Amino acid sequence: MIQRTRRQFLKDVGTGAVVASIGSSLAADLGFSTAFADGPDRLTFGSLEPLVSLMEETPAARLLPAIVERLQRGTSLRDMVAAGALANARTFGGEDYVGFHTMMAIAPSYHMSQELPENKRALPVLKVLHRNARRIQEFGGPRREVLHPVARGTPPQGRPGGEVLRDQIRERKLNDAEQTFASLADTAEDALNNVLYAVEDAADVHRVVLPYRAWDLMGIIGREQAHTFLRQSVHYCINSETPSYTQHFGSVRNLVPRLLDQHRLLSREPGSRQAEDRWVDEMSQTLFRSTPEQAAEAAAAALAEGINPTAIGEAICLAANQLVLRDNGRPRQEADNKPAGSIHGDGIGVHACDSANAWRNLSRVANHRNKVVCLILGAWQVARDRGGRGGNFLTWQPYPRAEAREQVRSLESNRLLPALDDAIRNRDQARAAAIVDRYLQANMPVRPVWDIMLKYAISEDGALHAEKFYRTASEEYAAMRPAFRNRQLIALARVTASAYGYAAPGHADACRLLHV
Repeated sequence: MIQRTRRQFLKDVGTGAVVASIGSSLAADLGFSTAFADGPDRLTFGSLEPLVSLMEETPAARLLPAIVERLQRGTSLRDMVAAGALANARTFGGEDYVGFHTMMAIAPSYHMSQELPENKRALPVLKVLHRNARRIQEFGGPRREVLHPVARGTPPQGRPGGEVLRDQIRERKLNDAEQTFASLADTAEDALNNVLYAVEDAADVHRVVLPYRAWDLMGIIGREQAHTFLRQSVHYCINSETPSYTQHFGSVRNLVPRLLDQHRLLSREPGSRQAEDRWVDEMSQTLFRSTPEQAAEAAAAALAEGINPTAIGEAICLAANQLVLRDNGRPRQEADNKPAGSIHGDGIGVHACDSANAWRNLSRVANHRNKVVCLILGAWQVARDRGGRGGNFLTWQPYPRAEAREQVRSLESNRLLPALDDAIRNRDQARAAAIVDRYLQANMPVRPVWDIMLKYAISEDGALHAEKFYRTASEEYAAMRPAFRNRQLIALARVTASAYGYAAPGHADACRLLHV
């Protein structure tokens, strides 16, 4: 909870009078903070509060013109991203499916904006903020805010604070967990490493991607809001703690401690043995073909052998990438925007890649204990995604498949990019993947391919996953060694072709407002 000085208190009283006379939405639109209009138990965000309230209280149709006007007056895109993220966190607190999916798209949308020319830079952010506003209004806006100020509890004594927090979450004691977490969040690093104890108590895509994308967002707007953003994971984990959920994922609660003890991983320094390409490839195949328990054991053994954790994380992400490349698609239509044969949205491979990317990146920034656990769980989850969600991935051939390769063999080099665009617009996943493969094999400049993918990641809805998966693929492409990185772009081409034809709400309005 933010402590107020006497001057701030008097300012808030004056603001309250303005709000009472003209209404909170108009007050926010005029630049007055509505922080204390609804009582002292509202979580507030200092100088950003007027923008946060604007995001929370303005209907989507009115929000985009208001944002563009402020951008033209000098408000930074970074502040818009911060305000949208804080409005999302305060409203949903990690408890709403569409809400936390939107949160996980905010940082990727900003990264995407940095790949665009100046006149288009706001486009992906506006698209996601439009989605944010729509869902906030559907959820109930300020009337149903989930996050409120929380009192700082007494820091746990005699046990690691993260363990105490994890146990309170297991018992679904929200107030106790909130107060304990507040006492453990003195720095952003403290907040992350303590909440990871609870995150690591299971392994599902939203459980791990939410804190990683929150952490990524702090790199854009600053770490002073670490407690607010990572509180969402406390709420998510408590809401997930149901008998069916723990039965589904609970085996890791015994498996991980056993592997830590068996391989004495907490008493070892992180390894520095460099792995050759062959080792990474073979390890990825081991993880891909193993049971979840075998995959976790393989990762733990590699850590014990002193293999550099970066190589293990790379193998995990390569195994996940195979799930996109091999997927035969949905056997039947699951929703209006998820037809038979499609793989985008919550497809097995997309979820697996987002999860692996999150475990890998969290392992990079976490302390030693959490680094080790994140990699073990990343290995466990990718094997479980392969075997636990249906589909005979072990026998399906990866894209690009031979027939599609043959069909594009005769295309002239200067026709490959137009042909790729055409394949995406015709939702031809096989052809799109084959064209990208042929283009990359010709060693032509890769940026034009990324530009095509970026265009459609912005224009299409992607069933809530367009921004996240584009960012996952681009992060992994940048981090992977040259022998394997092209697989990420081929996978993205498949997903892009799968997702085409379902335009993102707000995109056309954003283009019109930006004159692009």
